[in-house]
Amino acid sequence: MTKVLVTGGAGYIGSHLVRSLLENGFEVVIIDNLLRGHKESIPDKVKFYKTDLGDKANLKKIFRENNIDAVLHLAGFIEIAESMSNPKVFYENNVISSLNLLNVMLEFGVKKIVYSSSASIFGIPSIIPVGENNKKNPMNVYGMTKLIVENIMKDYDVAYGMKSICLRYFNASGAGYGIGEDHNPESHLIPLVLQVALGKRENVFIFGTDYKTRDGTGVRDYVHVIDLAGAHILALKKLLKENKSERYNLGSGRGYSVKEVIQTAERITGKKIPFIEKDRRKGDPPFLIADSGKIRKELGWTLKFGLREIIESAWNWHKNNPEGFKN
Repeated sequence: MTKVLVTGGAGYIGSHLVRSLLENGFEVVIIDNLLRGHKESIPDKVKFYKTDLGDKANLKKIFRENNIDAVLHLAGFIEIAESMSNPKVFYENNVISSLNLLNVMLEFGVKKIVYSSSASIFGIPSIIPVGENNKKNPMNVYGMTKLIVENIMKDYDVAYGMKSICLRYFNASGAGYGIGEDHNPESHLIPLVLQVALGKRENVFIFGTDYKTRDGTGVRDYVHVIDLAGAHILALKKLLKENKSERYNLGSGRGYSVKEVIQTAERITGKKIPFIEKDRRKGDPPFLIADSGKIRKELGWTLKFGLREIIESAWNWHKNNPEGFKN
């Protein structure tokens, strides 16, 4: 049985991925410092280490105790506004900690890693939909940290033969396996909209209504978290079989505006969702839609869920867990 280490395995995407890995016959070890993750989202009987990737001595201990075949690296801070107001912690947590991980992997001869990257590396794209070779021009510190780590991995491939597959997420959404999205603070549109439907917020903000889009609001590409987990499984299997580095964009190839998301949520929840229109945020592109043709063609990745299923699954989880994992 292939044993894999999942960093950030108690986080939103990580906890869904862990369950998908188990379903696919992998043995899983989890690392998470629980600063942003939730211990309640970790499946029973999975080996879990509460530690920080900045603790190199503890990392070595974990690798010494487990015969790791590959790593799926999802640990990292993700809030864009926070990255701009406090870049120090983002460079420490997203870049330096990743470097610690890579160096310990090298020390123990583990040379296969699937990395959780982001569409933020592209900034405001000049070509839509966004392909893997689009110009990289991050507009925030979060996106910059993701691009830096991608570049480090490229250098480690050339110098040390460490093979990496970087998966650039667009908008991870939805819920499955009885777990869901619970960030503090929450900044993602769908859970914010659903919090309004639950009466936990008075309204949702729309930043920018004068874009050259269908209704003036920004258009984004939403992918169900279970479909994202499926892409990781395919990437991991490719890495184990072919031992070749790759970069893939993960999106549906279809965009929905902020107002379309709100309207869809209103139909599903049966609730009116008030919104307040505000000025554009600096660095927000009018469109951010992925061209995922490469992973579809090379790995046969297909999407099982659309926007309606995404919002329905998220609504079911939030309805049953109005306080998130505190329930």
